[in-house]
Amino acid sequence: MKTDEYKKIINFAISNEIEAYEFYKGVSDKVKDAGLKKIFAELAEEEAGHRKFLEGLASGKTQIYFDESKDYKVSQTIAKPRLSLSMKPVDAIALAVKEEEEAMEMYTKMAGCSTDAEQKKMFQSLATMEQGHKVKLEDTFTNMAFPEVW
Repeated sequence: MKTDEYKKIINFAISNEIEAYEFYKGVSDKVKDAGLKKIFAELAEEEAGHRKFLEGLASGKTQIYFDESKDYKVSQTIAKPRLSLSMKPVDAIALAVKEEEEAMEMYTKMAGCSTDAEQKKMFQSLATMEQGHKVKLEDTFTNMAFPEVW
């Protein structure tokens, strides 16, 4: 893969991580529920960490190594709610799950369209990273949406 192409992909991923950080930080700042505030603040921190990681890739200081994550596919069974200050915690988690699913699908499609092996691997790794977020959020969602299982 050419250096310019690599940098474009990484910069695109960085901008997605910035957007995700701003979304999670914004929700964390606006919601009143302490538990939900904590979850979204942690997600914002993780997205900031991913940004830092991707910036390391862009500078050549970091290499990509990811394990595959599980996919419970809970996100496929829920609708994407609209963000609102009065939303229930379970709806805020559902929204975050859908956002992570969309990011995962975007990177997966980009990997599928890529003809360069390195580029394909990078997109697959980014999809796996987003899938890890989705799984974490799905676990939180199922615990919030179905408290009777406890």
